[in-house]
Amino acid sequence: MTPPLRVLVHGGGIGGLTLATALARRGHRVDVAELRDRPEALGVGIIQPSNALHVMRAIGVLDDCLAAGFEWEVLTICDPAGATLARIPQPRMDGAPANNGIPRPALARVLATAAAAAGATVRFGTTIAELTDDGNGVDATLTDGHHDRYDLVVGFDGIGSPLRRHLYGDAYAPEYTGFANWRVTLPRSPEVQGVVMSAGNLRAKALLTPISTELMYLGSVFAEAEDFRPDRERAHEQLHERLDGFGGPVAEALAQVTDPAAVVYTRISQVTVEEPWHVGRIALAGDAAHASTPHLAQGAAMAVEDALVLAESLDAADDVPAALAAWEERRRPRALWVQSLSRAVLKQETGTPTTAEEDELLKIGIPGAAHVLVKPY
Repeated sequence: MTPPLRVLVHGGGIGGLTLATALARRGHRVDVAELRDRPEALGVGIIQPSNALHVMRAIGVLDDCLAAGFEWEVLTICDPAGATLARIPQPRMDGAPANNGIPRPALARVLATAAAAAGATVRFGTTIAELTDDGNGVDATLTDGHHDRYDLVVGFDGIGSPLRRHLYGDAYAPEYTGFANWRVTLPRSPEVQGVVMSAGNLRAKALLTPISTELMYLGSVFAEAEDFRPDRERAHEQLHERLDGFGGPVAEALAQVTDPAAVVYTRISQVTVEEPWHVGRIALAGDAAHASTPHLAQGAAMAVEDALVLAESLDAADDVPAALAAWEERRRPRALWVQSLSRAVLKQETGTPTTAEEDELLKIGIPGAAHVLVKPY
């Protein structure tokens, strides 16, 4: 298509800002509606595997991501006592590094700067108030009073997506998996030169993930009741209780966890939109369409792939509906494969019974999945 298209991106997170940058660099006119007041991100850190870094290179921010993060090449597997069982080199995609750990706030700043530099307008502190798709365009009014007509509206608005509810009501509410993620940011130990994963018969997994030259995070997944929340005064003690029995680098990191306010607790939920991810000229992407468990470290990678492939599909198609159809045909199998394998790994690691289909997926495993995901898509 000949630019400029007028595009509204609902959500200024990792996927939304990646799409805004990719489209604005192509000459399209992009507005981003972001509910937060400034470019920030909740949470701790994030792994950018090679396929995500491939996207970062495509939108011109790879060097900025590497400068803000910690590039690593080898996954270290330990037993619960801390003894090294394996060191697994990680694959690369098209010359991109194997992995980069980066603080979420730093990545948010990199992407917000890139979107603005490309010419996108990020409207902070606002969301969609009214939306009408007449088939030829979408009339949108934002809560800050801005009104415009758009050729395309894309919801990168997360697992609780308001745009998904606009399209499908409550049909695809997030499904709690029964497990939650505990994470805390710590000074990086010099020996943590890549992800260190400790797992065994404890039905628990703990990871140390470097996210800068100075920082790493300790993360662990446990079965938790849906209504459980850590005690604000004892969250660090509750994490100690859950990781009791781990030794080696995990125990050394855990000894530094003394502040309950430093513990970040996130329930792990999943969303699978089984109907088309686009209705007319309104599309869902990233967690709004296919939120996954974090066990392949691919959730954000799938979102940025969604963004880049959508930009490429708009390049190649004659009109927006054709581009959306081509985009979803290309994206759905890959994103849902990641989702299915991630859920299977969660069940395997926590001793939950798996289906025959999941058992077949588990033959690939985490190292095999990394090799699948660096292939062209």
